[in-house]
Amino acid sequence: MVHLGKVPTHKELEDQKKDLPDVGGLDLQPHGSDQFTASVYGSHYAAMDLPKHEMPEEMMPKEVAYRMIKDDLTLDGTPTLNLASFVTTYMEEEAEKLMVDAFSKNFIDYEEYPVSADIQNRCVSMIARLFNAPLHDENAQVMGTSTIGSSEAIMLGTLAMKKRWQKKRIAAGKDASKPNIVMNSAVQVCWEKAARYFDVEEKYVYCEEGRYVIDPKQAVDLVDENTIGICSILGTTYTGEYEDTKAINDLLIERNIDCPIHVDAASGGFVAPFVNPDLVWDFKLEKVVSINVSGHKYGLVYPGVGWVVWRDPEFLPKELIFNINYLGADQASFTLNFSRGASQVIGQYYQLIRLGKSGYRNIMCNITRTADYLAASVEKMGFLLMCQTGGKDLPLVAFRLNPKDGHQFDEFAIAHQLRERGWVVPAYTMAPHAGTLKMMRVVVREDFSRSRCDALIGDLKLAVQELVKISDAGSIDQYKDHVQRQKKAGKHQKGLNQHYADEQHSLKGKHGKTHAVC
Repeated sequence: MVHLGKVPTHKELEDQKKDLPDVGGLDLQPHGSDQFTASVYGSHYAAMDLPKHEMPEEMMPKEVAYRMIKDDLTLDGTPTLNLASFVTTYMEEEAEKLMVDAFSKNFIDYEEYPVSADIQNRCVSMIARLFNAPLHDENAQVMGTSTIGSSEAIMLGTLAMKKRWQKKRIAAGKDASKPNIVMNSAVQVCWEKAARYFDVEEKYVYCEEGRYVIDPKQAVDLVDENTIGICSILGTTYTGEYEDTKAINDLLIERNIDCPIHVDAASGGFVAPFVNPDLVWDFKLEKVVSINVSGHKYGLVYPGVGWVVWRDPEFLPKELIFNINYLGADQASFTLNFSRGASQVIGQYYQLIRLGKSGYRNIMCNITRTADYLAASVEKMGFLLMCQTGGKDLPLVAFRLNPKDGHQFDEFAIAHQLRERGWVVPAYTMAPHAGTLKMMRVVVREDFSRSRCDALIGDLKLAVQELVKISDAGSIDQYKDHVQRQKKAGKHQKGLNQHYADEQHSLKGKHGKTHAVC
């Protein structure tokens, strides 16, 4: 997701300058030549603030620009300690070299880079087969494409379902102006965006305390003549649970309802086939018409790459496809963007052929064991688990404080304590109608080793002990105020766009739901 930045006014910039100390009396001009010589920090650039709002008039030496930006980026968190995100933070050096070599390739230019284009097709074929696409029929025409990530893939899937529904309604002489889509209220924000951007009404199956996935019967009950499809999530971003796609499929067949299912396998698409191969969720089910998956999550590629596959052209209307020869070769295009680099697609191909099924299986089973170990540890500490173990769902650990313990602090306070120790372990407000539950979530990725897991467990114990001491000393309210002041004083907060902070159309705006990081 791209943040919407606010451009500061001239007055706001002047007001910011008033907060800076006056160093006008110091002679900061370099003595001698005003050029970069031997030391970055001996140049006059080191005594100046980095340009933030307007391009500088003059150039600066490349060594200085590199060092100044690198120094600025040290204030970012450490990716390997960011346990909020599913996004890959480790790839082998050989994969990185291939990706760097492809930085300058515009992937959309099939005429100039035909092998890169063919590599995408190879990836699509491998992923379609992994999802049991119906290729036993010699007339099968399964198709798919790469995307920037699952967000774009979901947008394309939603568009395809909407257009197919519209065509059927118009052909039958019926109104086609009020499409809706059925989904769980714990969906990732991209589903809300897809519905909002493409004028599709959201029909939610709301979570309940103790049930944080879609209820198949409630979902099918919501289907009417205007429903373009049902979203089923293979691994929710909150608790990692797999929704019961088979139960939805079977109910649709039992009631003879013509309604397609799109499976959002952004997180689980590269996990379930290897850890839980007997789970039926994919193209084996006749109502599943399209599936998306994120290559940059458990596909083990750096961001951003995603994939979407359709079981048949019937579910990808021709009206959405553009045949173009803009760059010298005829090509069929179904995408929300045009130019993009080839690096991530090549990185995905490397992982698929380098690891093979056995390599993915080994990695996914290892991180599942680590997740189970962490789950047992936090449960032993007195937390309540909100996820399943044993490979039944995603390799993550979702947990919350036990209300019976009567703590004066909440999960957000623990998250803040861990942040002070370098860890990013997010706290969330659960999806609406789930009892305003708060929870924490740790995503176990490939590079989250057992030793790093032990370090996290140790720091989690210390965080709770520290908060208990603060509570016993009667200082918890002061601590909460301190946390809020720190958040407001954060340097990055000043650049956030507050113009739309009062929106009331999203699940967050209506119910206060925290959208989980993915």
